[in-house]
Amino acid sequence: MRSFLFRLIGILEIAGGLYGAAGALRRLLGMGSTFDMLHALLALIAFGFVLLAGVWLVEGSDRGVAFSRVAQLLQLPLIATPVFSYALHAGAFLNIHTTFHLARPWLDWHFGTQGFVLAVAGPSVSRIGVNLLAVVSWLILKLR
Repeated sequence: MRSFLFRLIGILEIAGGLYGAAGALRRLLGMGSTFDMLHALLALIAFGFVLLAGVWLVEGSDRGVAFSRVAQLLQLPLIATPVFSYALHAGAFLNIHTTFHLARPWLDWHFGTQGFVLAVAGPSVSRIGVNLLAVVSWLILKLR
């Protein structure tokens, strides 16, 4: 069972990492502004890391388990404030989040997707949350 779950996590990391790296590379080659290029380069590094972690995890490497744990930790937080915003997901997500002005939790999910948000500014409505799929994946990887 553990091997199946590790393989499933690795496949999601490979798919999301490859999809995200391809999108970031396309934006990087688009020759936009310096800020857009920097954002695309950071996204390429993040998704490349997730892709590499997934490949090593599927191969059964101990390095893959360690890198996948870090990759899942990178996907945990969802922060969107007017000052700073950060979110990363590769492969799939199950997010639970809330806005600061409404103390009501929201559940959002998607499979077969990728996303990277890193900004010094953000939305006017602040949100904070956690990627529950990343939490579960990280706990599974801790089972070793």
